[in-house]
Amino acid sequence: MKQAQQDIAAIKQAMRREAEGRRAEAAASADAEAPERLARNVLSAVTTWPGAIASAYWPMRDELDPLPALKALAAKGHPTCLPVVLGNNQPLVFRSWKPGQHLVTGAFGTSEPPPEAPEVEPDLLLVPLLAFDRKGYRLGYGGGFYDRTLVALRARKAILAVGIAFAKQEVPEVPHDELDQRVDLIVTEAGVIRPEG
Repeated sequence: MKQAQQDIAAIKQAMRREAEGRRAEAAASADAEAPERLARNVLSAVTTWPGAIASAYWPMRDELDPLPALKALAAKGHPTCLPVVLGNNQPLVFRSWKPGQHLVTGAFGTSEPPPEAPEVEPDLLLVPLLAFDRKGYRLGYGGGFYDRTLVALRARKAILAVGIAFAKQEVPEVPHDELDQRVDLIVTEAGVIRPEG
């Protein structure tokens, strides 16, 4: 089992380099309206309920920007939050944040709400994808933060994990093992993918 996990980890690491290049190309060729189209696609695909807390990541480098989608959810009355990295091998925590509020620089150069912001548990998570496949498996950056987080949240309540990426980030298959968590939906600037199986 351990050898199989090491083999998958090595394949994923090699795949990340290729996926980063593919994402950079997708971002460079995307038009300025891509985040707004993404937001419309999120709102059309996701069924929310009153009081559902929505989270998104703060975009870095050439990630597809989910903030218009988060702002649209906030405009519909949903409380919103952003993830915070506490440390290696730990799940993320989420702190309350409204569009326009102050942020601080966190681990890995991320932008996050300050420590005094209240911690909340999201019901809807917009999750970054480095690559994805039609089964809902995602390739992340290798820290396992979202996998741990999804396991912990799913053990406590029903959540909806929505992977966010450019359409060109799709691959035929993402290698995975029992530690990898699938997303429930994938939304791109081009449309919505409902995972198979």
